[in-house]
Amino acid sequence: MILVLALVTATMQPAAPKVGDRITVTFAAPVVLDASPAYEVVERQGNRVVVRTFEPKPFVISGTTAGTHFSNLRIPVTSVLKPKDDLAPAPLAPPRRPSYPAVPFMALGLSALAALVTWLLLWARSRKRASQPLASAGVVRPEDRYRSAVLALRGNPSRPARWAALANETRAYLAATRPHLGSDLTTSELLPRLGVREAVVREILRQGDLEKFSPRGAPARDFDEIAAGALELLQPPPMEAAA
Repeated sequence: MILVLALVTATMQPAAPKVGDRITVTFAAPVVLDASPAYEVVERQGNRVVVRTFEPKPFVISGTTAGTHFSNLRIPVTSVLKPKDDLAPAPLAPPRRPSYPAVPFMALGLSALAALVTWLLLWARSRKRASQPLASAGVVRPEDRYRSAVLALRGNPSRPARWAALANETRAYLAATRPHLGSDLTTSELLPRLGVREAVVREILRQGDLEKFSPRGAPARDFDEIAAGALELLQPPPMEAAA
């Protein structure tokens, strides 16, 4: 928009400014504006000035350019409100809760699942490794068990019912190594099935039964001697057997 007053010519942008707009006025020569409460000088540079106002009505700028003073340069300003606006505020919509992004939660869930699966695999592997030594350590040969039991009884003369304990261990050893001498057999059933060389077994079983069932208990016998005979029931070591 071109503004002309006497010998002063200027252009204005925007052509139809509204309240609060920055209005650029360009003169043909450097200009100095007068101070005025009707407008605010935002910027000045040579022949160009930028002004604005917050009153919805035209205002007049004045100043000096090219040695000529002007005082009636009218700037039209229109309101941003609609005609006959009642100035009532627009209704406010209730705030909406922002939706949480699903990707971080999915990533956390997958990470937790992967950690759980890894922990379960490690736990199962550790249980398997721990059970292997226990299983191998729990396998004791009948010969080793019988030898340990007989030696323990022979080394503990004060143990109550030593003959009965020796008889029980002998029965268990015979049942584990000779299927026809099961642990469910009574002494009278088991004795006829013994071989000629197993007289020590007969002696052990008789002494054990008398100690358990006789009011007088077992007669006095050399426990160490009979225990030594019990150890002879064991098979010889592999090297000795091979010889």
